Amino acid sequence: MPRTQIAYAAPDLSALARSLRDQLTRLGQTPSHVQMLNMLARAAGHANFQALRAGTIPRATEAALPPADEKRALRAAGYFGADGRLKSWPARTNLQALCLWVFWSRLPRGTSFSEIGISELLDGWHDFGDRALLRREMVDHRLVQRTPNGSDYRRIEQKPPAELAVMLAAIGRAR
Repeated sequence: MPRTQIAYAAPDLSALARSLRDQLTRLGQTPSHVQMLNMLARAAGHANFQALRAGTIPRATEAALPPADEKRALRAAGYFGADGRLKSWPARTNLQALCLWVFWSRLPRGTSFSEIGISELLDGWHDFGDRALLRREMVDHRLVQRTPNGSDYRRIEQKPPAELAVMLAAIGRAR
């Protein structure tokens, strides 16, 4: 019987490692396969492996999310023009990621796009003419998932960073 592939994502690698360490310490022995699956699922915020497999939304993590870094958010928002389009690609990786979140927020939920379809949307949201870079970065940052042949793109539903609200407000004010 073939195995079903289950997507796994953890928003914070450091928190994942800390959670696994704590769970392994409490267990005090080498975990079985099923115990390890449950530990990985819990470390990503799910109740257990079955909840992950069922596709349930992860429960809130114990640690509160950090507050928005307004200075960084406003710096990233500065890359957008008065028309709401990204004028240039930031050199700094952390600003690039925030700019991608703006695009993520504009993608409709639950909608499937062809490569051409998502490219046309992205073309309307930036001025520097590199749709392939934006598609690739959105997939790499796990904001969009795509099929291996690139025929289907879909937004990955998740909690955005606190900076996104600050950025959207700043971009809206510029309009």
